[in-house]
Amino acid sequence: MGELEKVKGNPLDQKPRNPKPKKRSRLQFVWPISAPDLASFLYCSTPTSPPPPTMYGVGAGGGGGGGFNAPSTASGRRRNQEDEDDDEEEEAGEGRVLEAWERAYADDRSWEALQEDESGLLRPIDTKTLVHAQYRRRLLRSAASAAARIQKGLIRYLYIVIDLSRAASEMDYRPSRMAIVAKHAEVFIREFFDQNPLSHVGIVTIKDGISHRLTEIGGSPESQIKALMGKLECSGDSSLQNALELVHGYLDQVPSYGHKEVLILYSALNTCDPGDIMETIGKCKKSKIRCSVIGLAAEIFICKYLCEETGGSYTVALDESHFKELLLEHAPPPPAIAEYAAANLIKMGFPQRGAEDLISICSCHKKIKSGAEGYICPRCKVNVCELPTECRTCGLTLVSSPHLARSYHHLFPVQPFDEVSSMHPNKLVKKGGQKCYGCQQSFINPDSQSCLHVRCPQCNQHFCLDCDIYIHESLHNCPGCESQRSSS
Repeated sequence: MGELEKVKGNPLDQKPRNPKPKKRSRLQFVWPISAPDLASFLYCSTPTSPPPPTMYGVGAGGGGGGGFNAPSTASGRRRNQEDEDDDEEEEAGEGRVLEAWERAYADDRSWEALQEDESGLLRPIDTKTLVHAQYRRRLLRSAASAAARIQKGLIRYLYIVIDLSRAASEMDYRPSRMAIVAKHAEVFIREFFDQNPLSHVGIVTIKDGISHRLTEIGGSPESQIKALMGKLECSGDSSLQNALELVHGYLDQVPSYGHKEVLILYSALNTCDPGDIMETIGKCKKSKIRCSVIGLAAEIFICKYLCEETGGSYTVALDESHFKELLLEHAPPPPAIAEYAAANLIKMGFPQRGAEDLISICSCHKKIKSGAEGYICPRCKVNVCELPTECRTCGLTLVSSPHLARSYHHLFPVQPFDEVSSMHPNKLVKKGGQKCYGCQQSFINPDSQSCLHVRCPQCNQHFCLDCDIYIHESLHNCPGCESQRSSS
């Protein structure tokens, strides 16, 4: 053999110095290989193969060992850096891949969409069944207060107080508490006017320790929603006393036949008041103002005390769906408090549309309009834009007959239907409940099992879940009972 190359120590005894692996870096190895094996490897390689790695000699005379090594540490770092640069350029061209903690998931609480079946396995919850279960809970809770022959406040004057302090900018509700409140307040206002067409609503906000009246109290849902969807900002502290003082000044002028209510959507955990809030609560109680609070953070003593003194309800939301459920519970008219209820006869007018060729000035907006665009007051003959409202000239309450009909069903509500458990199709046919009495949809699914449905306790007719919600929330009459009544 020729002159051997001098090396420091035995290369097989030296441990490779591999740097800490970076993202998508190439691994570096020291692979021991004998000289015959290396010659065989070079002989089998193609002419275009890269040059063989560096050889390390092991001394004279004996059977030698050899090896080939990966590129040196410095060159490996350069190549790794180049690979990372290429990866970054590819990600920049195709859009950066977000990390797991940076992604926005469609459902952050996906574990709540699972339930345990009979065999103990987890399966997704049916959305339709879940919505119906929430509706059934709300219906059964209000069944006691919705019993027939109970006096209710059909003409309601409600102020919605929205907390816009810095606490409303918290992001425990996605995207923020303020966004969730504004979103569901719009749904509540539409539902409120649908169930209370003779009532009025106004909006008050709390910000920087001061309360502001966002909208005047009125009977138009569109004007309230338009102001609510405007630019809302959160800042400062919350003052519950200032909000109650402002609302008390407006509701104190409401006629005696109107039921005065305040619904507070409170996000803060404290209240920064300029005076004695206990005195303000006493004034609201004396003026027969019913105050209710829905908290978005935690229970506060002063809010609980306010609701107990004025006869309202105090609840705290657990999540967004629970907040919506609590908010919609205030849409139906509550039972009138015995000491506040007074039997009064209310004088109302039923205006008619004016003639098309009649041009007059609207008493609401002081604009020139034709008779076909408004209604004519039967007492003073002025033009008003919408119903229900109160005439600006003579003070007469102007309504239409459909408004009275929609308010009447609260006095005689439809009883909650009984749930029918799944049974064998043969038993279902014998009981006469194979199809929904309302929409004629079959209760038998492809697996020859009956799906969940309900039954009217009066006429014993079976209805599907969709018809159950439609009957209690929109129709307010049972088709089975009405058909039996008409046939008899």
